[in-house]
Amino acid sequence: MSKLTDISYVKGVLSKYGFTFSKALGQNFLINPNVCPKMAEMSGASETVGAIEIGPGAGVLTNELAKISHKVVAVELDKRLLPVLNETLSEHKNIKIIHGDVMKLDLKKVIEQEFGSGEVVVCANLPYYITSPVIMRLLEERLPINTLTVMVQKEAADRICAAPGTRASGAISAAVHYYSAPELLFKVSKGSFIPSPKVDSAVIRMNILKEPPINITNEQLFFKIVKASFSQRRKTLSNSLSSGMSMSKSEINEILSSAGIKPTARAEEMTMEQFAEIVNQFRNT
Repeated sequence: MSKLTDISYVKGVLSKYGFTFSKALGQNFLINPNVCPKMAEMSGASETVGAIEIGPGAGVLTNELAKISHKVVAVELDKRLLPVLNETLSEHKNIKIIHGDVMKLDLKKVIEQEFGSGEVVVCANLPYYITSPVIMRLLEERLPINTLTVMVQKEAADRICAAPGTRASGAISAAVHYYSAPELLFKVSKGSFIPSPKVDSAVIRMNILKEPPINITNEQLFFKIVKASFSQRRKTLSNSLSSGMSMSKSEINEILSSAGIKPTARAEEMTMEQFAEIVNQFRNT
């Protein structure tokens, strides 16, 4: 068993460097000995596939990724953790720690500099408060990666993986399905972390698509329509789009009618193909 799954060891190292958990950064470190090896293996990292990790924390997942990947680049926002990681990961020579904010870092440049044209996967235990922004940035950047494997709050995992057109779907579901094929891999109990969060988590993997599953000519308009559609989930599509797109209900109803969609439909009922048809009808107005 790795020493990094020994709570006493981890707490000892953190204490040694005066580290205290930050609620503002949503810090919950994995210590379950069964979770990280499984997550690393299912991420797709290997002797020929490099890995980028976001938010390594104390380095538990980083350690497992380094065992199976030829190179791991870990991006850590909290500079207080840099000396901690230098100690906990000292036995590995194939890890590079970058101090930076993943929301601001030029990840394409990082991948090019660190991995060249080699295959890469991204793996992360994401803080709950920034789950959607990080996932969307990684997908929208169209990074040269094979997969994006993340641990998120269980409720968020269900929403992200929900197929558009189903009750559990939301704007994030449509966005994620536009760029990838997501799947829920396994659940993780709240007792697997220190400090323990209030809810359970789940690991999901987004297999990046080479081409979107639908044919649209205006991506910006597509995402604007999706966001507007889900902005008021309890209202009809007609009302939500009228408000979100700053158009009259009669104009929206005409567009929906041309797309073969009832104005009384709701966003959660819409498939990717139906959203695409709405986009096409908007272009014709």
